[in-house]
Amino acid sequence: MPASAHTQAMLQWWAGAGIDRADLAVRRPSGAMLWHRNRPLDALPLAWARAENAQQADIYIRPARGTPWPLLFLDDVVVNRAQALAGDLDALLVETSPVGGCHVWIRCDRALTEDERQHMQRAWIARLDADPGSVSGEHLGRLAGFKNWKRGGCWVNVRAASHVNRPWTVGEDPTATRRPRPSPTRPPGTDAGRDTSPSGQDWAWVCTRLERHHDPHTIYCRLVDRARPRRGPDAERYAQRTLERARQHVARRSR
Repeated sequence: MPASAHTQAMLQWWAGAGIDRADLAVRRPSGAMLWHRNRPLDALPLAWARAENAQQADIYIRPARGTPWPLLFLDDVVVNRAQALAGDLDALLVETSPVGGCHVWIRCDRALTEDERQHMQRAWIARLDADPGSVSGEHLGRLAGFKNWKRGGCWVNVRAASHVNRPWTVGEDPTATRRPRPSPTRPPGTDAGRDTSPSGQDWAWVCTRLERHHDPHTIYCRLVDRARPRRGPDAERYAQRTLERARQHVARRSR
């Protein structure tokens, strides 16, 4: 599917979820942020954004600020968890990189203010082990069909656009939805050449948080908790070794 089709798939899903206006943001390599705010989805300056993206600018989008919207955003969700959610609720999965996992947009049964969205996001973080640093009712996500220059220019693609199940009922306990399980479409541990085994997911999770400058001790403690159910008494050694190797890997990539 061409890049423009991924962009249209994302915008069409948003429109189907009741989103008709958006803020488009471009972050140039210099760090400068350029904005087109409160634009109709069919009037977003996509040609301009593609030209900026070709010059290594990153492209972001969010529902326009100042209006309640029936949509929740979660960042950095591993693929199998995101796919399981999309099998139960209406959700848009945008894969931002092989390491960073997915942005997940969850359709809700009613519009939420920014403060309400922020509150509801917190309830979902533990459910999907999403990035706690990306909790805000107005957080930007990447627009599909553009390159992610933070990850070396990999493409941001729509992984799934589920709109045939049901919206999330606001206030429903997130743990009441179907528990995540690996997608049955591929054998466990494989995903288009990527390691989606539990240890591979741990590796991607640790690398992403190190790249975002999260506290290494906090990463270690959370990794121990993640690994203990399957590693038992070996969880602490496993977590320490994984963290050390990931720190070396991230340091090499940043040179």
